[in-house]
Amino acid sequence: MRIVVGISGGVDSSVAAYLLKQQGHEVIGLFMINWEEGEQCTAEDDYEDVKRVCARIGIPYFSVNYAKEYYERVFQYFLDEYKAGRTPNPDVLCNREIKFGPFLEKARALGADMIATGHYAKTYQENGKTYLAKAKDLNKDQSYFLNQLSQDQLSSVIFPLADIEKPQVREIAKKLGLSTAEKKDSTGICFIGERNFRKFLKQYLPAQSGDICTLDGKVVGRHEGLMYYTIGQRRGLNIGGRADGNGERWFVLKKDLEKNILYVSQGECEELFSNGLLATDFNWIPEKPEAKEFDCLAKFRYRQPDQKVHVKVLDDNKIEVTFAEKQRAITEGQFVVLYLSDGRCLGGGIIDKKW
Repeated sequence: MRIVVGISGGVDSSVAAYLLKQQGHEVIGLFMINWEEGEQCTAEDDYEDVKRVCARIGIPYFSVNYAKEYYERVFQYFLDEYKAGRTPNPDVLCNREIKFGPFLEKARALGADMIATGHYAKTYQENGKTYLAKAKDLNKDQSYFLNQLSQDQLSSVIFPLADIEKPQVREIAKKLGLSTAEKKDSTGICFIGERNFRKFLKQYLPAQSGDICTLDGKVVGRHEGLMYYTIGQRRGLNIGGRADGNGERWFVLKKDLEKNILYVSQGECEELFSNGLLATDFNWIPEKPEAKEFDCLAKFRYRQPDQKVHVKVLDDNKIEVTFAEKQRAITEGQFVVLYLSDGRCLGGGIIDKKW
């Protein structure tokens, strides 16, 4: 089978490519350039690692530039969400629109039977449908970020790391002498990487400072721009040590875009917790359920333990989610992702409102 692997210059995709080669497949590496601005972009260094890895495991490789598609399909959405006072998750959209979009098209143009990535996730087939589930390594599971993939995308991908844990991946890379064996995992915005977030965002969105207030209207400080803050945040507020305070940490509660006010509380007050949410643009995997209401598990952010919820399926791919226990810092713009107890992912949607 001819398989095109999305190879990033990291250890996970390196080992994924090697494992497929060992299984006897014809493997081709494809490196995606999706961001070209700024001196901190690590694409050149990553591509050098790709060259070394592909030479070591003996596979051909190509690079392809999707910077325009990334800007139009992912980054513009990212900016629009921040303008609207929400906190987006570009990594989820990046998977749907780039890693499993133009990348899949390019792979098919190269005659690929399947594509593969270094994601920690699992797919399986039943009755002609493709299901998504958590990986064996629950500490690294990335099914949360794949919640927007379509049936065509899911049925076209192989996840070689589905049943392998991260320490084993590193061990394989070390034994092979891969240059990526000790390379640290990437963090930061998808494809843009680690950088001073406020400085970076300021290049694209004008920042307007304003008051930081308590819920009773007392002004306790100044913010640098609402886009720089997220619900539940407790660092970087610069309002600690007030003489009229109670000594507890300050937390972001909500934003008022019209008045340009950032509301905070000292200590985790009731307003930081929610009983439920409304999600829009819900993507069902593999399809919308027949049941209009059901109980399941959910994550409201990556790495969060599964939470018990009751789901009501509404029209227009919307769902209403009621929490079994109040949840802290539910954030509009993030994704709620549903799971069954066996690890199967039912899909995900954008958090639009909370209560």
